[in-house]
Amino acid sequence: MAADPLTTAVDAGTPLVVLSPHLDDAVLSCGGLMSHAAGRTQVRVVTFFTEADAPPYTLSGRRYLRQVGRRDADRLYRERRAEDREVMERLGVDWHHLGLSDCLFRRKPGASGGRNGWVSHVLPESSYIYPTYRLHIAAGRISPHDTYTLGRVRASLEQLASPAHTVLLAPSGVGGHVDHVLVRTAAELSGRPVVYYSDFPYNQQHRPDLGFVERNALVEVEWSRQLAAKVELVRGYRSQADALFPKGALPVVPEIYLFPDSARASYGPVGDAR
Repeated sequence: MAADPLTTAVDAGTPLVVLSPHLDDAVLSCGGLMSHAAGRTQVRVVTFFTEADAPPYTLSGRRYLRQVGRRDADRLYRERRAEDREVMERLGVDWHHLGLSDCLFRRKPGASGGRNGWVSHVLPESSYIYPTYRLHIAAGRISPHDTYTLGRVRASLEQLASPAHTVLLAPSGVGGHVDHVLVRTAAELSGRPVVYYSDFPYNQQHRPDLGFVERNALVEVEWSRQLAAKVELVRGYRSQADALFPKGALPVVPEIYLFPDSARASYGPVGDAR
């Protein structure tokens, strides 16, 4: 059986750049591939949404903090950045935190945190771009108030100093989380060949965005190597693991990657990575 395109790229020493919306997404979705590639080629993880703004928080933000057993978002995100550094260093890959605010804590342009303004104090949702999780964050739509953030993500992507034949991996936005959709949109608009990864664990409950898949003529490839190593890496995100997997067991399932037809020739023939 012919080698899958990811194995072909890694064996050829092609660098990998993984675009990670949050401080665990790269490992959750690509940990097996990254474990295999580390030491064989250069791997770099660029994480976009790595900060939280000041209180008052929305109801969705407060629920998330309770879920992970924390009260202060800024302190939590310092902890999350430290966890990510530890995991990346254990894995032996390069990493970069871009410092944008997570959508749970991202305010409209001109709005500020703290206690100023009785309306935002009594109803914090009024100052947030995505005031609720179900109706806004998980709706799969970028708010008109968030065009500045999209511009920052696009500019950061364009500034990545990468060789011409770097494999750029971006989220496919399974589940519709808006931060994932923002990074996916920036990658799609970049004009570069992109390999999209299926967002885990969202892909255990949600189907891919068929319009996005068809628009980009994407073809699926499964990756099943180094999944045991991935489980250990995920456990390094201590502040998140229990909330993500409340039953304690991380599902060990193949990672899914989606290649545009136009990019297959650059990385090799499409096949099953198992």
